Amino acid sequence: MFEQYFASLGKKEHISLSVYQAEKQIKAKLKSDDLMIRYVPQNSELLALFYLPSITDTDLLQKKILPILQSHLNETMDAETLMDHLPVTAVKPNSDLSMIASSLTQGWTYIHVHDQACGLLIRLAKTESRSLSRAETEGQIFGSQVGFIEDSDKNLSLLRHMLPTPDLQVETLMLGERSPCQVHILRLKDLCSQQNVNTVRQRIEDLQADTIIDSATLAQLIDDNSYSVFPPLLLTERPDRTVSSLLEGKLVLLVSGSPFVIVGPCNFFDFFRSTEDQYLRWNMASFIRILRIFSLLISTLFTPAYVAALTFHYAVIPAALLVSIAQSRSKVPFPPIFEALMLELILELLKEAGARLPTKVGQTMSIVGGIVIGQAAVQAGFTSNILIMIVALGAIASFTTPSYMMGNALRLIRFPIIILAGLWGGIGIMAGICFLLLHLLKQRSLGAPYLYPVFPPRIIGMRNSLVRLSFSWFAKRANLNRRNDSYKFNPPADKNKNKFDK
Repeated sequence: MFEQYFASLGKKEHISLSVYQAEKQIKAKLKSDDLMIRYVPQNSELLALFYLPSITDTDLLQKKILPILQSHLNETMDAETLMDHLPVTAVKPNSDLSMIASSLTQGWTYIHVHDQACGLLIRLAKTESRSLSRAETEGQIFGSQVGFIEDSDKNLSLLRHMLPTPDLQVETLMLGERSPCQVHILRLKDLCSQQNVNTVRQRIEDLQADTIIDSATLAQLIDDNSYSVFPPLLLTERPDRTVSSLLEGKLVLLVSGSPFVIVGPCNFFDFFRSTEDQYLRWNMASFIRILRIFSLLISTLFTPAYVAALTFHYAVIPAALLVSIAQSRSKVPFPPIFEALMLELILELLKEAGARLPTKVGQTMSIVGGIVIGQAAVQAGFTSNILIMIVALGAIASFTTPSYMMGNALRLIRFPIIILAGLWGGIGIMAGICFLLLHLLKQRSLGAPYLYPVFPPRIIGMRNSLVRLSFSWFAKRANLNRRNDSYKFNPPADKNKNKFDK
């Protein structure tokens, strides 16, 4: 094993054979005053332990490692023999100075044997993480209520408990030049496309970044089009949704230090699907999913339609409603486009302020601030009651989107469509819709079409995208991710027939 390790080192910077020279090298590399060094004599040789006590489990070091070393004071042990005596599983030989320094900052302990070309790295990291709790951003009534946390090892353990199969493959990559972090690539054997795996691996390996703080940052760095407002990769904190995605043949990326995982490739309709849809009856789940798609139209087109109708198309408004609108706008001195943009901007300010303030203060400010500002704006003649109702309905509709990132995208595209409606009326709205459709048709998610299964049209994929039909209708896997195993399950041939009947 040691011969293979030295053959793989190449031109990396080796640590010195001398304990004292190795101490100088590590101190020069880290330049940290909290570096601790413990010397242990071994017959005529000398061992040195290097560790950072703030992130190292010193109790484990004192109770497990040091007694083993001190019990062999009269023996001369090389690194390979010492590795056989240590009561830990995470131990590996290493003589690369950069890797040793980086491992020390992650809680590893380095043991250097005098006049030995290779030392040992032992994982004694002190794990500081919160306990498992409910998912905060993706709430649901049925199903699992636990969410991911910042510890990637616990997240991976949670997934393995929910999906106990040897087909779950995990590949770990190190990303970051100044502060490396672990990125785990998860997929199910024979279900995930190897082309998608190669694409993600290549994009991660080609990245040259200082570090990756969160999975949302990594998702932006490896997506197909960083200029698009629509997210091509899904972020979720729900283990059950992650397991469901793995069973569909998708990739999952776990980033150390992030409570969200990345799922891909995804299509546009995946962002309007909820894990809870699988737990409901198919007719109720289909109704809720259609309601979300309808909410998409309301949140993006309701306010622009109001602006276009009042600016250019009075004829489309019923006479009874036109009188009510005229009375409501009689004291408003601004054109409809300015009125709509002002209210939408105020609403966005309230949302952002409510999200950034402490929870109790933020909720109070959002509710009271919205009521006070809305009532004062109507009485002062800045806006009309009807437009306030329309803007509020559009905001409520945008909150029905299960994905927070897609909800943000819908909030943003509403503004240019309002401007187009104020400039050219219905023609401007249609121009905006056509531009969005063309943009979505060009979008890709890890090379897969973003509007699948609508374009290219696939009947099998539509059974669980726009609607959620009965399970017997989509026992066959979608064409996009179908591999060697083409069926999820075999539906019963005849439910009315009892096999015990003669």
